[in-house]
Amino acid sequence: MTSPLPVPFTSTPLDLQKDWIDYNGHLNMAYYNVLFDRGLDQAWDLLGIGATYAATRKLTTYTAEIHICYIRELHLGAQVTVSTQVLDADEKRLHVFQEINHVDGWLAATSESLTLHVDMAGPKVTPFPADIKANIDAMLAAHAELPRPERAGRTISIKRKV
Repeated sequence: MTSPLPVPFTSTPLDLQKDWIDYNGHLNMAYYNVLFDRGLDQAWDLLGIGATYAATRKLTTYTAEIHICYIRELHLGAQVTVSTQVLDADEKRLHVFQEINHVDGWLAATSESLTLHVDMAGPKVTPFPADIKANIDAMLAAHAELPRPERAGRTISIKRKV
């Protein structure tokens, strides 16, 4: 990559669509994931593993696991950005933490995911090519400056009073 890497990477502003609003009058939970995915697509383009990569090299990424925390409701007319922080990576996987923030600055949701690098001919999990791994390592190093997000590594459970 030739330009300095954003720390963390932040998407362009994204708009909510009318059909994403549910009968409760706020963004339906499924569309938070759509927003996280659209923000991730922009980060993936920067790393060289976006749609063009899939079309030309027949390699792509699949989400293996994801954990979303809904913090504050979003409503029609809201505009948001999605930040992406690479927490870890190896030869075949990326561990990523994301936040959806309203353009006014408040946190709406977080997402933590594990993504696999996939050869579309299989499909099967396969190592990143050297040029892509170098891009990932550069972003990982740049993001190492950031503190670990407070919500990273959360588990789901019902806490019982003893």
